[in-house]
Amino acid sequence: MLLDVTTLTAIATWAVALGTIGVLWWQTQVSRRLNSANSVMALRERFDAPRMRRARRLMAERLLAGKHEDITSLEVAAFFEMIGALTHRRILDRWMIWEGFGTWTTAYYYALRHPVDVIGRARTDLRDPLIMHEFEWLYHRTRQLDQRMLGTDAGRTDDEAGEARALLLRESELDLD
Repeated sequence: MLLDVTTLTAIATWAVALGTIGVLWWQTQVSRRLNSANSVMALRERFDAPRMRRARRLMAERLLAGKHEDITSLEVAAFFEMIGALTHRRILDRWMIWEGFGTWTTAYYYALRHPVDVIGRARTDLRDPLIMHEFEWLYHRTRQLDQRMLGTDAGRTDDEAGEARALLLRESELDLD
């Protein structure tokens, strides 16, 4: 049975339409990845900028000294809150964020919750249970990705306090040039 010209034209038209949709979808995915990569690179530059290095150093020094009541600027936590919000909404790629900020995310979050719960205190004092909730989400997501990449026990390290302290010690010695 031979197909007539009209049927062949309709089939070809649908094939071209579906092919075009496929190519557009692929281009959109590539564009999203490139935009996410550019955004992560820009965030890394901001994270390493002099102002943020000062904020990181000051927060690390105060956390290490146990001066939790002196932590009046949560600029570092707010930075991770923003990254968490953008990642949670899938604007930023979670793997790129894990690669670029994972160690800092887990260390700062842990240090802001232990031994004094600075985040919990801010939530209570301001009567806002959503303070730093995206940072908290990012912390848990980062731990899940750690576990996935490093093995089943890696996401639940017994020495999270030691890892956080080691990072804070490095942060407390940041050059402020």
